[in-house]
Amino acid sequence: MAGSSDKIVMTVIGIAVAIGLLYRLYIWLEGSPRSLIKDKIPINKDILPHPAIDVLEEAGYEVIGGKLKIPLSFRVNGAAMYSRIFIDYVAAKEDGSFYMVILARPRKPLDFTGSGLRDYLLPYLLIYPECSGVLYVNMAAAAIHVIELGKDDGESN
Repeated sequence: MAGSSDKIVMTVIGIAVAIGLLYRLYIWLEGSPRSLIKDKIPINKDILPHPAIDVLEEAGYEVIGGKLKIPLSFRVNGAAMYSRIFIDYVAAKEDGSFYMVILARPRKPLDFTGSGLRDYLLPYLLIYPECSGVLYVNMAAAAIHVIELGKDDGESN
């Protein structure tokens, strides 16, 4: 009789340990950078093929999300106005950093000056501050520009 009660106690302990391990694994997976960013940035699982994906993968990025349309609305003197911005892809690096990917367009080139970057990219960086930055992919030049938002320390002229 004493042997069967030992088996029951060991079974209960084994089940408790297994539940504890599964719970810790769940907490660890939820705490990973990918899950944190996934909760804050919508990810479109439908990734349409494009040559830019190959360029990004060759540079060490993994494309994890497809095109996103982010609707914006404004009220001007009581009247509603609407617009939207587009993110072409969402990419991740092995170190856990995430980037919004914007493809260069001939009709809307990016001016690589402080004010040009501000005007073009600041809405993206403000909407998703969790991102490490923007990857601006110029397929004509086969170049990826990594653009990260920094803060002026007040000492620059």
